[in-house]
Parts: sequence; structure tokens; C-alpha cells
Amino acid sequence: MSPAHSAESPDVTAAPKRSSRTVLDASDISRALTRIAHEILERNRGADPVVLLGIPTRGVGLARRVSDRIAAVEGQSVPTGSLDVTMYRDDIRLKPPRGLEHTDIPPGGIDGKVVVLVDDVLFSGRTIRAALDAIGDIGRPRAVQLAVLVDRGHRELPIRADYVGKNLPTSLVERVTVHLTEYDGADAVLIADKTGTGAKA
Repeated sequence: MSPAHSAESPDVTAAPKRSSRTVLDASDISRALTRIAHEILERNRGADPVVLLGIPTRGVGLARRVSDRIAAVEGQSVPTGSLDVTMYRDDIRLKPPRGLEHTDIPPGGIDGKVVVLVDDVLFSGRTIRAALDAIGDIGRPRAVQLAVLVDRGHRELPIRADYVGKNLPTSLVERVTVHLTEYDGADAVLIADKTGTGAKA
């Protein structure tokens, strides 16, 4: 889920860019991830069965942060990796070609584990459907759970997150962008009209 920037028309009569507004700052994101980490531990009765798989791009950074928080509580690391879903998307033929991301499954694999998928924004649910298909080609986990930083609604498939940093009601003319220090130099979640800048569906 990489940020998409709108190209503005050179026409001087075009409407000015609408500025985005911050709905989560760095401290909000930190608290949300800490809460998610504790909820994962509580639901799964510890860290032993858990494997975290981040969905590129920013889901990977979020998964690593959740892993660090779990390790701080449990005193042990949690297997953490990444899961590229590009070739499993049902819209792959409808959008411009995109480069493959990295899939990195921890050495112990996922068979019999509780796999927690981690993503930045849950929207239509189609990315998560693709992730479930990708997992099916890798192994057979005991269970699959979903953690997202932001749930913005507008689901097109019957998919629900188990752990949510923030429920953010939006309209379809708005976009949500997650910025993380690892990729963008700062932590923030922004919302703007699709005609605005720094926006992501």
C-alpha cells in the first residue's frame, strides 16, 4: 500500500489542493500498537503460538513494532515476517503493473501456528482476501487473525479485523495515508479528499 499522489492539472482555473488533516500522531500510533500487542497476548494466552506477518509495505514496519512490544512484555521474540499478496489480488489485471514485494516466512514456518496478519489500513477487504489465499499456498496455520492500525470501513467482502488501532469512519471521496518513520521520516495517519495531497486509499 504505497502512497498515491494526485497529479494536478496546469489549468489555472483548477480547484486548489485540499490539505490533509492528521487523525493520529506519533504518540497515538504508539499507544495503539501497544494496545494491539497486549490484546494479541491476551487472546492467544501468550506469545508461544503467534507468528506475525506484515503485508508490505507499511504492514511490515507495523508488524516489527508489535513484535518489539510483545518481546518487551514476554521477554521472548515473536517470529515476524512479511507476506506479499501482489499475485493473489483479484484486481491485478485491472491496474498498472506493480513490482513484487518481499515474502519472508520465519524459519519455523506457519503450520499449526496462530498467524496474525498486520496491515496499515483495512478498507475493501480485498488485500486481506489475497493474503488468505497466499497463506494457503505456504502452510496450514491453526488460525489466522488480523491486526490493522486503521479500519476505515467500506468493506466489499465479509472480513473483520480482530485488533484495530482506530476505527475511522470515512467517505468514499476521502483517502487515508499512514506515514511511518521507517519509510516516510515521521509517524502520522492523515485523511484528505482524493483531490488532496499525500493520500492513499
